[in-house]
Amino acid sequence: MRIVFMGTPDFAVPTLKDLVNGGHTVVGVVTQPDMPKGRGHQISETPVKKMAVELGIPVYQPKKVKAPEFVAVLRELAPEAIVVAAFGQILTPEILTLPRYGCVNVHASLLPKYRGAAPVPWAVIAGERMSGVTTMLMDEGLDTGDMLERREIPLAEKETAGSLFERLAAISGEVILTTLEKLEKGTAVRTPQDESKSSYVGMLKKTMGEIDWTMRAEAIERLIRGLNPWPSAYTYLNGKTVKLWAADVRDGIPAGIPGRAEALKDGLLVETGDGFLLIEELQLEGKKRMRAADFLRGYPIEPGAILGRGTEM
Repeated sequence: MRIVFMGTPDFAVPTLKDLVNGGHTVVGVVTQPDMPKGRGHQISETPVKKMAVELGIPVYQPKKVKAPEFVAVLRELAPEAIVVAAFGQILTPEILTLPRYGCVNVHASLLPKYRGAAPVPWAVIAGERMSGVTTMLMDEGLDTGDMLERREIPLAEKETAGSLFERLAAISGEVILTTLEKLEKGTAVRTPQDESKSSYVGMLKKTMGEIDWTMRAEAIERLIRGLNPWPSAYTYLNGKTVKLWAADVRDGIPAGIPGRAEALKDGLLVETGDGFLLIEELQLEGKKRMRAADFLRGYPIEPGAILGRGTEM
C-alpha cells in the first residue's frame, strides 16, 4: 500500500520501521519541525525524522499540517492511507478524506479509555492492570474514531511509563500491519467507541511530579512509576530537590506526620497519609541517580526529618 506516515517521538519509530519492513511503500514522512532542546538550546531533530532519513524516505515538517500549501503536497504524494502515530497535530476533514483507505491512528491505550496526549503514564498512575494499542479510523474528534484493532498487554508489577512505552511501541507496528491488510481486503470491522466509557488525559506537566505526602502510599508509588522517566516525581530535602525513581509500599500505622523520613539499611522510609513508602532509588539536585541506601551512607539524615517544600532537617 502507498503510505504517508505521520509521527514524531520515539514511540512512533518502530511503527515506521515495521511499515517499511512489511512491504508497504512509505512515500513520505511528516513530523514536527526541529526544535531547540536542552540547556544549550541546540536544534534537535525528531526521532521519526532521524529514522526516515536513515531509511531514505522524504521528510516533511510543516508548522501547520492543515496549511493549504501542505495539503497540496499530500495530494501530490497520493497516499492510499495515512498512518498516524503520536504526530502532535490535528488533521482537518480535508486531510482525513484524502486517502482511499482513510487516516489510521495508532493509539497507545485501550480505547475509549485514556484518549488524549498522555495515555501511557496515566495508565500507570491510575493502577491499570491492562493496557494496549488500538488502531482507529480517524474522524474530526480527538481519538473518537471507530476502532479497527485492539491488542492488550498486562502491566508488570513495577511497570514504569518508560517501560510501558517501549512495550507498546514494539507491538504497534504488528497491529497496524494487520489493520492495513484487513482494510485492503475489505474485511476490517469498524467498532464505534462507547462514549460512556471514554476519558481524556492531558499532557504531563513538571508540576505534577511534586509529591503530596498526605496521599496514600500506593498512589504515590504509582505516581513515581508513571512519571518515570519524564517529568519525574520529586520532593524536597533540606531545601534541595530530590527526584524519586523507585519506591515500595510498606505496611504500618502512620503517626500523623506525612513526609517524616527515617533512614533504613535498604532505603529511606517515609510516612504518608496512609501507609509508608520506602524510597529505593533517588537523585539529589546536582547529583547522579543512585540507590537510596548508597545515598544515605554519604548524606546522613537525622531521625524525624520532614520531606517536602519549605522543610528543613
